[in-house]
Amino acid sequence: MRNALIGLAFVLANTGAMAQDRMPDIPAAQQTEAQRKASEDFLAARKVPVFGPFVPLLRSPQLMLNASNMGLYLRYNSVIPLKLSEFTILLTAREWSQQLEWHIHEPIALKAGLDPAIVAAVREGRRPDAMGEEETLVYAFSTELHRNKAVSDTTYGRVVAKFGEQGAIDLAGINGYYTLLAMTLNMARTALPNGAKPPLANLIP
Repeated sequence: MRNALIGLAFVLANTGAMAQDRMPDIPAAQQTEAQRKASEDFLAARKVPVFGPFVPLLRSPQLMLNASNMGLYLRYNSVIPLKLSEFTILLTAREWSQQLEWHIHEPIALKAGLDPAIVAAVREGRRPDAMGEEETLVYAFSTELHRNKAVSDTTYGRVVAKFGEQGAIDLAGINGYYTLLAMTLNMARTALPNGAKPPLANLIP
């Protein structure tokens, strides 16, 4: 019974099902001057209004803008190719069972060329059966960071040989940045868009 209750609490906290969004969108009329300015700067930089994880982050306007700028670099200017960056994001979303992060990035990962079989395996909490050299490196690096809180010498050496020291830093940065967003979304219980079903199953036994 106790395990069932723990599992239910985890699902409610992470899917938004039957759980209220703690930090919903702030109407423009209710925003502080700093929040309005941050919203305007966000729109100017991204060409879209504040969305997703940036909705709760707007409670700390400067943090929101700094996070947005870091995200723009990691998504579009890092030395890690987009397909592998999106793979890393999905691994992070699965580690945190972050439904909205997965909901946003699964279609982007598929469009970027990530094998649907790899996506399905990660969604189910499995190690993908067939990965190329680069996907294997990203999987090892990311899972070691998340689960062991470190990266082995072997994995580190292979990542540096493939992507350089900047690549190792950028890959750690992607894992860390999307962990920040996952933590924020889980804490805030940010809801999925209306009508969207939680894409990730509860992995707690």
